[in-house]
Amino acid sequence: MPIYSLRSEFSDTVRLSLPIVIAQLGVVLMGVTDNLFVGRLLGAVPLGAAGLANNLSFLVSSIGLGGLSVVSAMVSRANGQGNKAEINRLFRASLRVALLFSVLFGGASAVVALFFEVFRQTAEVTQMGREFMLILSLSTLPLMFFTASRQLADGLRQPRVAMTITLLALAINALFNYLLIIGVGPFPQMGLNGSATATLLSRVFMAVAMLTYVYRSGLFRPFLQATYAKLPTNEQVRDILRLGLPGGLTFFFEIAAFSIAAIMIGWLGATALGAHQIAINMASTTYMVATGISTAGAIRVGNAVGSGDVLGIRRAGIAAFLLATGFMAVCALVFFTANDWLVSLYIRDNPTVANLAASLVIVGAFFQLSDGVQVVGIGTLRGLSDVNVPTWITLFAYWGMSLPLGYWLAFPLNMGAVGVWLGLLIGLTIAAILLTYRFFKLANRYRATASGRAAAPASV
Repeated sequence: MPIYSLRSEFSDTVRLSLPIVIAQLGVVLMGVTDNLFVGRLLGAVPLGAAGLANNLSFLVSSIGLGGLSVVSAMVSRANGQGNKAEINRLFRASLRVALLFSVLFGGASAVVALFFEVFRQTAEVTQMGREFMLILSLSTLPLMFFTASRQLADGLRQPRVAMTITLLALAINALFNYLLIIGVGPFPQMGLNGSATATLLSRVFMAVAMLTYVYRSGLFRPFLQATYAKLPTNEQVRDILRLGLPGGLTFFFEIAAFSIAAIMIGWLGATALGAHQIAINMASTTYMVATGISTAGAIRVGNAVGSGDVLGIRRAGIAAFLLATGFMAVCALVFFTANDWLVSLYIRDNPTVANLAASLVIVGAFFQLSDGVQVVGIGTLRGLSDVNVPTWITLFAYWGMSLPLGYWLAFPLNMGAVGVWLGLLIGLTIAAILLTYRFFKLANRYRATASGRAAAPASV
């Protein structure tokens, strides 16, 4: 398929993905903002504690976040069919699932925080991390409700709503980080816990603002008519759980690999953990851009399936893969050539941490392409409602390859934190290859079995 024939597909995907990317960046930049304030105002040890607590909290909630992310593709598919009643039921069902996930994963996050010592960190990191994570566990409820309501907007190709709200929340987070960490005026000096409280406040704002906009804006009124409110949603709840939980586990296996990597690096000491947190923040930022492209790919693939556009399925996938590859290639070049300067944005007064972080950023430069391709593979397969096989692929790549190899390189071979990162590089590359192959195999099967309309491939 020649590139010039994809020109309109590129244009549509970019228009859809750009607001999603900005919104995704806003979410991850809250963590970056927390770390910038903590690193500059409190030092390397609180930075490591906050980073580990953030990673573990996100890990626990990742199944819920990944599970809800399938809704945008389901909404897009229903929109392609012109089924407004189904969109209404999907939205209401997603709110019910969000409440369920909030109870499950918010409670699980609190339990993990109470037993923080099992991660074998230093006593200081353990105490700081426990308190930080307990506060973050409270923010699971607003985070899930924001994510659920955002799926409606994204699936209906209105991603600017979530983008605007997220950017406002980012500003709120930065403001309260400053006010609550050091204590300004009437605000108490809360130290590290002030950063966690700022995240909680910003997430509450996101949920309230998103739900208010959805229910009051004319953009969504055709899909929220009172006549639809009486329709049952039990079937949609089951569909979201059936498709979403495997998708959530796919997300979980990747996040878990990085979280366990952080725990292993913590065994090397607070210096290594602080360096890891700086480098992983940078990699997480670029990853969230690729995730935005992945979400756009899922929406466009789902819409093509719903409208019976068999060729459009393949075209939407190719456009998403090429866009993510191009962007991550540029990021890899920046990481490789400007690693020292990037690290200096986080920390200046600890050359040991800075030097190790700069080395990890170099490794991160090499896995940029693999990271971008694998997350687009997950997204485009989600658009095809293919969620089970990707779950097994990610389980093998991250838990079967990344973590054992990372441990072996870090400890028996004495490569330290760099060894853990090399293990992550290998796992991401394996996942990228297998997920890409899976998408094009299924896309070709749609094409081969279509007879005037899109036909679902066998054995998905």
